[in-house]
Amino acid sequence: LRLTAPADGVVLDVPVISERPVTVGATLVSVGDPGDLEIVADLLSSDAVRLAPGAEAMVERWGGPTALRAVLRTVEPVAATEVSALGIEEQRVDAVLDIVSPPEERPGLGHNFAVFLRVVEWRTGNTLQVPLSAVFRNGGTWHVFVVEGGTARMVPVDLGRRNDRSVQVLGGIEIGQRVIEHPNDRIGDGTPIVERGAE
Repeated sequence: LRLTAPADGVVLDVPVISERPVTVGATLVSVGDPGDLEIVADLLSSDAVRLAPGAEAMVERWGGPTALRAVLRTVEPVAATEVSALGIEEQRVDAVLDIVSPPEERPGLGHNFAVFLRVVEWRTGNTLQVPLSAVFRNGGTWHVFVVEGGTARMVPVDLGRRNDRSVQVLGGIEIGQRVIEHPNDRIGDGTPIVERGAE
């Protein structure tokens, strides 16, 4: 029996390779175009809500020497509860991205291949940032300890966007000022600071 595929492409998968009775609507083969790929990324719903269609992404660890470019097409409207490797229940949702790098830049990449994805949530040309480990709350306000004249000084700061490593500083300190990471309760205004490795 000759069957006509509904679209051009190659056979990607045959669920059952044997002669058998089939019911109406049963999948016989999966057909697709390996040159026209999309990426489906499983994201935390709390991360996905901050992404807008058109967001840029870098596709890494796909097997090639350079990162590929992709753009976010859509985030699915329904999330699902999944259990992480640590046993924590998470709400995760599929985000669909289109690869914009031409096929000749991604030879060998195919259906159901694994990739590592970095999606750009926000971008600015020039901003001051400090390590997230340097900021702390004091009296309801964010502060950092800066090093001035060999001593620590506590300075209030206005913070903007942040990620898991650094935070944007909108005001309170200037570019070039040194801050203390992981400050503890023993540090206060005027505490002498000794450089690591100093005699």
